[in-house]
Amino acid sequence: MWIPTEHEKYGVVIASFRGTIPYGLSLEIGDTVQILEKCDGWYRGFALKNPNIKGIFPSSYIHLKNAFVKNKGQFEMVVPTEDSVITEMTSTLRDWGALWKQLYVRNEGDLFHRLRHIMNEILDLRRQVLVGHLTHDRIKDVKRHITARLDWGNEQLGLDLVPRKEYAMVDPEDISITELYRLMEHRHRKKDTPVQASSHHLFVQMKSLMCSNLGEELEVIFSLFDSKENRPISERFFLRLNRNGLPKAPDKPERHCSLFVDLGSSELRKDIYITVHIIRIGRMGAGDKKNACSVQYRRPFGCAVLSIADLLTGETKDDLVLKVYMCNTESEWYQIHENIIKKLNARYNLTSSNAGLAVSLQLLHGDIEQIRRECASVFSHGLSITRKLGFSNIIMPGEMRNDLYITIERGEFEKGGKSVARNVEVTMLVVENSGQILKDFISFGSGEPPASAYHSFVLYHSNSPRWAELLKLPVPVDKFRGAHVRFEFRHCSTKEKGEKKLFGFSFVPLMQEDGRTLPDGTHELIVHKCEENTTFQDTTRYLKLPFSKGIVLGSNPQATKTTKESFWITSFLCSTKLTQNGDMLDLLKWRAHPDKITGCLSKLKDIDGSEIVKFLQDTLDTLFGILDENSQKYGSKVFDSLVHIINLLQDSKFHHFKPVMDTYIESHFAGALAYRDLIKVLKWYVDRVTEAERQEHIQEVLKAQEYIFKYIVQSRRLFALATGGQEEDEFRCCVQELLLSVRFFLSQDSKGSGALSQSQAVFLSSFPAVYSELLKLFDVREVANLVQDTLGSLPPVLHVDETLQAVKLQCISKTVESQLYTNPDSRYILLPVVLHHLHMHLQEQKNLMMCARILSNVFCLIKKNSSEKSVLEEIDVMVASLLDTLLRTILEITSRPQPPGPATQLPFQDVTGEFVACLLSLLRQMTDRHYQQLLDSFSTKGELRDFLLQVFTVFRILIRPEMFPKDWTVMRLVANNVIITTVLYLSDALRKNFLNENFDYKIWDSYFYLAVIFINQLCLQLEMFTPSKKKKVLEKYGDMRVTMGCEIFSMWQNLGEHKLHFIPALIGPFLEVTLIPQPDLRNVMIPIFHDMMDWEQRRSGNFKQVEAKLIDKLDSLMSDGKGDETYRELFSSILLKKIERETWRESGVSLIATVTRLMERLLDYRDCMKMGEVGSREIGCTVSLLNFYKTELNKEEMYIRYIHKLYDLHLKAQNFTEAAYTLLLYDELLEWSDRPLREFLSYPVQTEWQRKEQLHLAIIQNFDRGKCWENGIILCRKIAEQYESYYDYRNLSKMRMMEASLYDKIMDQQRLEPEFFRVGFYGKKFPFFLRNKEFVCRGHDYERLEAFQQRMLTEFPHAIAMQHANQPDETIFQAEAQYLQIYAVTPIPESQEVLQREGVPDNIKSFYKVNHIWKFRYDRPFHKGPKDKENEFKSLWVERTSLFLGQSLPGISRWFEVDKREVIEMTPLENAIEVLENKNQQLKTLIGQCQTRQMLNINPLTMCLNGVVDAAVNGGVSRYQEAFFVKDYILSHPEDGEKIARLRELMLEQAQILEFGLAVHEKFVPHDMRPLHKKLVDQFFVMKSSLGIQDFSACTQASPVHFPNGSPRVCRNSAPASMSPDGARVIPRRSPLSYPAVNRYSSSSLSSQASAEVSNITGQSESSDEVFNMQPSPSTSSLSSTHSASPNVTSSAPSSARASPLLSDKHKHSRENSCLSPRERPCSAIYPIPVEPSQRLMFNHSGDGALPRSDPHLSAPDKAVNPTPSSWSLDSGKEAKSMSDRGRLLSPPVPPRPTQTASPARHTASASPSPAGRSPMKGPGQSFTPSPVEYHSPGLLSNSPVLSGSCSSGISSLSRCSTSETSGFENQGNEPPAPAPAPAPGSSYSGPEEPVRKDSKTPPPYSVYERTLRRPAPLPHSLSIPVTPEPPALPPKPLAARPSHVENGTRRTDPGQRPRPLPRPLPRPLPRKVSQL
Repeated sequence: MWIPTEHEKYGVVIASFRGTIPYGLSLEIGDTVQILEKCDGWYRGFALKNPNIKGIFPSSYIHLKNAFVKNKGQFEMVVPTEDSVITEMTSTLRDWGALWKQLYVRNEGDLFHRLRHIMNEILDLRRQVLVGHLTHDRIKDVKRHITARLDWGNEQLGLDLVPRKEYAMVDPEDISITELYRLMEHRHRKKDTPVQASSHHLFVQMKSLMCSNLGEELEVIFSLFDSKENRPISERFFLRLNRNGLPKAPDKPERHCSLFVDLGSSELRKDIYITVHIIRIGRMGAGDKKNACSVQYRRPFGCAVLSIADLLTGETKDDLVLKVYMCNTESEWYQIHENIIKKLNARYNLTSSNAGLAVSLQLLHGDIEQIRRECASVFSHGLSITRKLGFSNIIMPGEMRNDLYITIERGEFEKGGKSVARNVEVTMLVVENSGQILKDFISFGSGEPPASAYHSFVLYHSNSPRWAELLKLPVPVDKFRGAHVRFEFRHCSTKEKGEKKLFGFSFVPLMQEDGRTLPDGTHELIVHKCEENTTFQDTTRYLKLPFSKGIVLGSNPQATKTTKESFWITSFLCSTKLTQNGDMLDLLKWRAHPDKITGCLSKLKDIDGSEIVKFLQDTLDTLFGILDENSQKYGSKVFDSLVHIINLLQDSKFHHFKPVMDTYIESHFAGALAYRDLIKVLKWYVDRVTEAERQEHIQEVLKAQEYIFKYIVQSRRLFALATGGQEEDEFRCCVQELLLSVRFFLSQDSKGSGALSQSQAVFLSSFPAVYSELLKLFDVREVANLVQDTLGSLPPVLHVDETLQAVKLQCISKTVESQLYTNPDSRYILLPVVLHHLHMHLQEQKNLMMCARILSNVFCLIKKNSSEKSVLEEIDVMVASLLDTLLRTILEITSRPQPPGPATQLPFQDVTGEFVACLLSLLRQMTDRHYQQLLDSFSTKGELRDFLLQVFTVFRILIRPEMFPKDWTVMRLVANNVIITTVLYLSDALRKNFLNENFDYKIWDSYFYLAVIFINQLCLQLEMFTPSKKKKVLEKYGDMRVTMGCEIFSMWQNLGEHKLHFIPALIGPFLEVTLIPQPDLRNVMIPIFHDMMDWEQRRSGNFKQVEAKLIDKLDSLMSDGKGDETYRELFSSILLKKIERETWRESGVSLIATVTRLMERLLDYRDCMKMGEVGSREIGCTVSLLNFYKTELNKEEMYIRYIHKLYDLHLKAQNFTEAAYTLLLYDELLEWSDRPLREFLSYPVQTEWQRKEQLHLAIIQNFDRGKCWENGIILCRKIAEQYESYYDYRNLSKMRMMEASLYDKIMDQQRLEPEFFRVGFYGKKFPFFLRNKEFVCRGHDYERLEAFQQRMLTEFPHAIAMQHANQPDETIFQAEAQYLQIYAVTPIPESQEVLQREGVPDNIKSFYKVNHIWKFRYDRPFHKGPKDKENEFKSLWVERTSLFLGQSLPGISRWFEVDKREVIEMTPLENAIEVLENKNQQLKTLIGQCQTRQMLNINPLTMCLNGVVDAAVNGGVSRYQEAFFVKDYILSHPEDGEKIARLRELMLEQAQILEFGLAVHEKFVPHDMRPLHKKLVDQFFVMKSSLGIQDFSACTQASPVHFPNGSPRVCRNSAPASMSPDGARVIPRRSPLSYPAVNRYSSSSLSSQASAEVSNITGQSESSDEVFNMQPSPSTSSLSSTHSASPNVTSSAPSSARASPLLSDKHKHSRENSCLSPRERPCSAIYPIPVEPSQRLMFNHSGDGALPRSDPHLSAPDKAVNPTPSSWSLDSGKEAKSMSDRGRLLSPPVPPRPTQTASPARHTASASPSPAGRSPMKGPGQSFTPSPVEYHSPGLLSNSPVLSGSCSSGISSLSRCSTSETSGFENQGNEPPAPAPAPAPGSSYSGPEEPVRKDSKTPPPYSVYERTLRRPAPLPHSLSIPVTPEPPALPPKPLAARPSHVENGTRRTDPGQRPRPLPRPLPRPLPRKVSQL
């Protein structure tokens, strides 16, 4: 049975509970729980961190704690009863715990460790408090430490400032808002501005004296010296060092450590120095060893100084070494420190170069008690205290001092009959008159105990010695009278005996006979001569003698003998008991001399204040004694003296003596009749104020009125006690008359009299102090009325005297702060006069700081929810008097221009915060009745309207983030609570007064605007708070956003037809509100959009305005991080539900769908941009959004903005080509016109022509950087036309030069051909713009498949890589996951014209292979029907998938979505034809490269020949014969007759090529590979015989071998020689010389013996990727392969017998997946094929020069000098025909021979691709740097088939799939096309005349290119070329096309090449007018 708990309500979890049982609640150790019910050892409740989840848990796991319950019942709340500091500490540590871990994650190690240390400290302190064994004071101290650490941690972690009172958090509801503001401000000030310490202390520790010539003991004397005033300012710190320079008593730290205390801030300046004097104890001379005597003298040694300014950096100065200077001239010893300070130290020697005084110095700040706490270590070991000379800046009562400081200055002595001066030593003794020497009353300094006698140091041979030694005589007061100081002078002999001979003495009494002490100052004492053996036993004998020149004692004139010898001392008394002032003594002894009373009272003002306060009580007794003696005669004088003493205590030096006077008044004052005289004299002075010309004395009296009233009141009380209260009425009457005089004096207008207003100010400043005294005698109401009358008598004129106005406000402020005002009765009387003065000042905007302070104090006394009648009446008065003024004041202050200076002004630096707190306090106190009265008080609607506008404006100001500091969340929440309460009251007034016919747009707009910014405040976004903070806020205030949202909805519904005024203006603000992630708020606010759509539909028949505004605001708001996926769904569902029954439902659904789709893209865009790094996702997302704005929304400005965002992304990612295409989108929107455009983005105000020019130049620059020079050339022409039309020849010239440079770059610079990859994004977890779509991506330079896969998986770390190429099914599409499917695809260029044309350099062709590509494909081999195990090629089909893009690559992105896909199946025969065509083309290329010396290494040709020949011998093409040439196949496939014939032709052609290839190979093969060559030749004959070929003569005419690239163009000046393989035959026709450089070979394994030989001979492994660029086919699929595989799906063909084509079933899977393989990366100049020295060739050259080659392995010099190679042919029957130039025949060059027999020729070509210089003698073609990837196709593309068996006859096994161009489908070379069969339905190819059509493709409006149906190579209309009569040879060429294939001046056309129709570009549509962007 579950029973609700009574007492067990709150507990802490002491063991974690998993909650695995039914209804179990999971708990972690340390959680706090609230318990609801209990049952048999189980509790039911919830954890406070998550109160929504309730469950059960064992009671044994809970430690119960005391708590009390608020709101018992269903919504009860438990509050622990522990100390509030402990509660705060617990919750704070919980919050810190989570943030502390984040510090570690963010790598903020320093703060992480400091915070951990602080948290441990707090836990330790918490433990101490919880134990409960601490004393009350200790607990306070611990709490202070805890709160200091909590505040520090909160500040470091950016948490809220906690308002505290006495270390405990305050509840803002329990105190007034003004008090809360002050607490916050105080905490903020304390945090930001550390209090400057007024007291400072210097810690000195002597370490050692480092000096080489020690050997005697030393005395070291420290003191502080003021070089400005040339006097010491501190006592001395004296310590002794031993012979080693170390302290003599190291075990007594007080002997070598001292603290110089009580230094004022004024003494921390650079002219205060630490001086160190060092005295040695020993012989007279430092080196007197021979005359060593036992007598020790004190002798000067050295001095060191240090400015205290060096210590002001705040750092501890450990072990400073001070330089010690030795005094050469002892007569200057007394001023050596001054000379060193004045930099006159050149006259002194340093003790030694490395000598010095090692000391530790540290400056400490704060009072001495604070230092004792904070630096306990300094005090714990013991140290001496060194005081300042004299009293400190503040004299404390009770301080007992009686110190006489005597400085022994100098002496003047006679020689005494000696030939040299004396060595004088002074001995000082303190002696009683009886002759008794006082023991231990001479102090040398703080480190040394006092002694009985002092011996001065001795100056050598000086009759005028100067010592300047300061000594302190702490003689007790009772010993002072009758004591004197005696100075004995002795001559110290330097002889062996070292005796000291007495020759004179001086003395000075400490006190004179009249009781005065020795006056301060310098005294010249008489030196009395005496004998050596004088004993001074009888002091009376010399005490009668005169002691000082000019002072005669007694009446013994004959005693004053003139003497030449004198001795000077300076004395200074610091005593709290003795005085040197005779006037003071006369006053205190007034009864002895009654006749001197008047004189003594007059002289009192001249006595030093310190003398008066020393005898304060005696002086006051004296004054009141004289008053009682004769008040008539002395009353005025005594009053004046009393005023003087009272005002003396106002001085800061004696301020602490006020309590002494208070104690005197309370306890010792006995003048019961004094009040009469005091009132009388005071009234007399007040009455004279208006008449007196000199007001100074009167002002002194008025300043002292507080204590005068204290004396009056105490006197009256004493009189009343003594007489039983007689004469009460008379006394009241006297006081009333006195105050009447005051009121009269205050009411007088000064009329320009500054003195009178000054007196009024003096009175007002001290008047509030009188209230407390009057309350001792009168009733509260009486005193309040007296004060009200007095304050009310002030003149109302404001502009009279600024000073008086300020003082008047100070008086009112003190009144409000006084005890009198705290009483409700008196407050009700005083409040009107206070508010009256405040109102006047606020209206004038004067003294605002003081007004704010007064108001704050007024409101501090009114607690919240005070329902007392008096309080409500006070609020009535304040509302009527203050509310309007407060609002206007805040508006005035906040509208002022900010003063120049730091932008972050703290709120307490001005008065705004104070006034705001006052306004909030007033509004919080107002009840329904007050609001009703306020609203009823407005007589007209206009006044009410102005008031409401004012309130709303002020509230908007209060909501500003800068109103309070960032961490004042507590204050902000209180303010918001007050604001929302007030708004709820005022909204009623709005509804009642300003609707229907009284509708006022301005006030309603102000209301909505306020409500919106209220909801959007950062401090109300509870989602950002920690759980504990959120819980506290919700408990105290609820979610104020929802409250305000409901109010907005309610007010909106009340508007009716007036809603139209706010459409579309409020759409943006309301949309911003709905984006806040608060479900209730969204549910309330989203329906308003339906209402807006409805009203807009009624008004205009559509809601275009609503749509436009929604879309505009969504972009900016979501870009700022607002909104989420939940909002998108909620927005759609709520509005769709709302519009179900509307007549305009369809258009509404369309709008909602559009907005929802926009949200999808914006959310994706925002999520992508959070990544930071620019990747495919960011760019793709931006493209998606850009297209959406263009196609669906037609928002041109947003479209252009996103164009530039995309452009910036591309630049950041260094996608320069894409950046150019992107900028081209904006360029196409502009025309070459002079229309002015406004400033936009980074563009200035300019004409459309200028902007288009600027864009053109930027685009050209990016095309240049992206190596897309062909496009740049077209743009150069466009802009050149404009320059030419404007006759701007200067710029035209530059543009033509730029165009020329681009042509040069095409020919000279290398370009890499990128790989292309197909990527599928499947699953619901992908962003909308990717979800379940497939794209083709253009890879980066050098990016292979593995790198691309890794990049994609890095961008999508949660994605799963699919391991097959099959189309995924629906389950994958709908999965809550991310699936990536990646494989390589082959680009299919649409324009074949350039690629098929002979003589076009590869550099040019390479551009057309990989640019403007719409179509891509990949192949997948499979078996159809039964598989023949003997010959699998009979059933091996290829599935060819073609992908068509919506836009061509490259474009505005590196990837575009696949628009459509087509799948066809190729028969085994077609596949065989394609494989053979590709292999033949590869062989031609390699042979051509070798023949033209483009191949540095012959190994690739060797491998290819070996692969084909060996495979043919051991199976190879014979498998094709077996498959397709058999009778069965021919009969069963009669339609394949032409194809079979074509296959036969290709096989014969391959044999021809092989024969020629072997001839070329023989010519270039190195010696060590000859055996392999011989083997190849043998195998070739075997191959021929297997094919049944004996002679080629019959085949050559039928099947000539054509090389479609033809011969390269040669220079006009060069005559190329034709060359046959054997070097002698002249070839009769131009055969192709230059094969496309396909360095891409099949990664086949050489299974034959020949392949093994190749490996052995060349020393290279068959898997060496770097050497042959041959890689094994991966057995895994695309995403798991470790090597990049070829994208060319290699067509199946029979392999050799050693590599059987019959693959087991286990390999089928790898074949199926092999279509994911990428193309092989070719060898390049960057990755050259390593060549053995023996394989390098030295090439001959003949003729003037040759066309530069594109071989990557040739350096520029080789290209420049190599001859044009001869043509070659297999047609042996043709006649030789020479090729002539200028009538000269050239013989074929002789093959090069080694220059040395043993060593191969040195290869002069460098591998570096540096370009050669252009020579004027050479042809127009300049040598250029080859591309690192030379990749040329034999037709449409140069994809080499990739073999994975042996290097077979162009036939590979199935482990690879070729995606190469179908050379069998389209005509290649010059061969006439065979009649093709009709294409099968669904086939994807056509004849050469019929390019692939794109009838179904609609070019999107943002496309760069215009597209036509019959245009195979679409170009952008901005890049299009005008129609010319003749087709241009190459599109980029600026001139008309040159005739191709010219021999002997005649034009030759290939017989197999039909003339192609010229592509006719469609007329460019006129661009639509762009807005002024």
